[in-house]
Amino acid sequence: MANIRSAKKRIRQTQVRTLRNKIRKTMARTAIKRFEDALNRGDWDAASTALKFCASRLDRAAQKGAIHRNTASRRKSRLSHRLKNAQQSAS
Repeated sequence: MANIRSAKKRIRQTQVRTLRNKIRKTMARTAIKRFEDALNRGDWDAASTALKFCASRLDRAAQKGAIHRNTASRRKSRLSHRLKNAQQSAS
């Protein structure tokens, strides 16, 4: 355990930031799960809406530094491809 006051403050700040990042990542994962559920049901309108929400959550997580911006972009791209391919295969 740290003895110096500034080190104690650093530990507190790190804990708060870790918790915030964890919340942001969890919200993004939950949004992705909702998208996947809609996709599996074949509900394209709900999946499209969920995809927009996923993109928003991923962008916010990347903006705040919880995940890397390229990671967010890659995930958004993969999700949009999944939606497109699922719609084409259903048609």
